Amino acid sequence: MLKQFKIGHYSDIKNGTGCTVIIPPENSVCSAAVLGASPGTRELALLQADKKIQSINALLLTGGSAFGLNAAAGIVAELEHQNIGYKTNYGVVPIVPAAVIFDLNVGNGAIRPGPGEGKEALKNAVFDNFKCGNIGAGTGATIGKWAGLQNAMKGGFGVAQVEHGELKACAAVVLNSVGDVIARNGEILAGAYNNGKFMALNNPQSRWGEPVVGLAENTVLCAVMTNAQINKQQAAYLAGKAHFGIAHRIMPSHTSFDGDVAFVLSTSQIPAGIDTIASIIIESVENAIFEAVVNTTSLFGIKSLNDIK
Repeated sequence: MLKQFKIGHYSDIKNGTGCTVIIPPENSVCSAAVLGASPGTRELALLQADKKIQSINALLLTGGSAFGLNAAAGIVAELEHQNIGYKTNYGVVPIVPAAVIFDLNVGNGAIRPGPGEGKEALKNAVFDNFKCGNIGAGTGATIGKWAGLQNAMKGGFGVAQVEHGELKACAAVVLNSVGDVIARNGEILAGAYNNGKFMALNNPQSRWGEPVVGLAENTVLCAVMTNAQINKQQAAYLAGKAHFGIAHRIMPSHTSFDGDVAFVLSTSQIPAGIDTIASIIIESVENAIFEAVVNTTSLFGIKSLNDIK
């Protein structure tokens, strides 16, 4: 799929933030679903199944909380300069939805992605970009914050593709969760960690209390790119299904302290049953979560999975 979709990153390792731009092919279909209680978004209403616009020109995933939405302005300006956007009698209007994570609690929270950083991420967008880890919108991401940031581990950006014959789904995930990441065998892969062990290892119910974080200081974002032949209503349905991948692999997920948002973007080329499409989308999201964990490195004293292996 990444031979048809471009991904570009701006990463600020020094300050612990960044942003990611996804460029779909022209005339692709896009919709989204929000299950987190505290989302930060731009142009999201436009993606609802009943709204007129079918296609977008770029998708921004960014750090910086609500401040990071400013990065979209740089993308819009650059796309207008390239004459890319929704055509009107008075010029083009670039359609650039966006969603943010909260990373102000990592590094220097006074530094956030803005128009210049958004433009830089757009400039860096290339095909076949499977880079993962402390990059783009995942630069300042953390996980397992239910026990406080002092016990959290490093999250990040992950990409993974699943194929079923000609049908493909490629998920890009920004992993910045309250919850721990759970492996397919049910064991904790990464998350709240203290004194040489995972804090929920012997007491999973310890996660059930109110997290030791503030409102909206988290959020998992995912964008699934597929070649499934679907309309916008089906894309909205499948965006909801993408959240199953988050729920399968993050415990707890979709809390009142998360702003989880899933996007589905499709080139609408390969006919397939909706349940088949949903299945490979869910698996791609799960795999992208794993890729975000295993490719991270420690940052600002926050351990990564590779530090405890």
